[in-house]
Amino acid sequence: MEVTCEKWSECNGRDVLLFTLTNDRGMKLSATNYGCIVTKLLVPDRNGNVENVVLGFSEFEPYLTNAPYFGAVIGRVAGRIQGASFELDGVTYRLAKNENNNHLHGGPNGFHRVLWEAESIQRDNAVGVIFSYTSPDGEEGYPGTLNIQVTYWLNNDNEWTVTYRAHSDQTTLLNLTNHTYFNLSGNLKKDILDHTLTIQSSRVLELNKELIPTGAVIDVAGTPFDLRQGKRVREAVESGHPQIELVGQGYDHPFWLDRHHDKEIVLYDDESGRMLTVETDEIGVVVYTSNQLPEGLDLNGAPSRKYLGICLETQGLPDAIHHPQFPSWVLLANEERVSTTTYRFSVAK
Repeated sequence: MEVTCEKWSECNGRDVLLFTLTNDRGMKLSATNYGCIVTKLLVPDRNGNVENVVLGFSEFEPYLTNAPYFGAVIGRVAGRIQGASFELDGVTYRLAKNENNNHLHGGPNGFHRVLWEAESIQRDNAVGVIFSYTSPDGEEGYPGTLNIQVTYWLNNDNEWTVTYRAHSDQTTLLNLTNHTYFNLSGNLKKDILDHTLTIQSSRVLELNKELIPTGAVIDVAGTPFDLRQGKRVREAVESGHPQIELVGQGYDHPFWLDRHHDKEIVLYDDESGRMLTVETDEIGVVVYTSNQLPEGLDLNGAPSRKYLGICLETQGLPDAIHHPQFPSWVLLANEERVSTTTYRFSVAK
């Protein structure tokens, strides 16, 4: 196993670094300290062919202008905050409005646009990289100086593990996720409509026309959101369900998980045999089938288009600050929050 680091580019007079983690089974993960972005993830199919299974760019510069959050860590708060404001301890905080009248994915200069400090790490059975950042009090409107570490590990079981660790000197909001777009076909040979998705979730959040939770919770039984036995993504896209049509003919929905660290999310491509199992201690997962993905971006030689990738964004439930019935993502002053998500790749024979 090894981890390498090279200078990839420059941004604001600082080095943009590209780390490559390699295990003994042919899996490679490349990530940059700009936004903690995963740029490439190489895994074998059932015949041993090693191919890329994520959407990203071969060069750095497109990430500055074109990237729809490809591969990035999102924060301080993933998802939308209605009205771009919230109240905490009797104080109203106003955030950047970067989608209609709302605040999206931490703001226009959220963690996905930060140049993080980074260092490679190694232990007996894994290699990794630690990304570190101090978000100053008031950044993008959020209270408190927030110290955050994001650690990526790759081991010989073909597991990519992400650990988020953060604490703040003031009570603040925190809801982190990773926004990698997966496509298990390999080298983006086809879209993800025939991928099979299984999620152990009996509840999904209803969205309004601005794609923000209404507060209502939908029982998935009898709907395209019942993925407990697995469904092809195509079934949802073609279902005609009002919530599917609302978000552009696909998923862009928060699923409230029924269990954790127990094979709760599984994505499978039967042509390549690749299987991705996602396990997390987060409350939910936002599934996004790239319904709004811009066309024509050059993704390592493949043009971007609708349904080319699927995001499995493990996180707290979106806009929870405005819905007290949802588990809170308020981070109390001087308390540490730690969360882990593991992405395990395997093949079906």
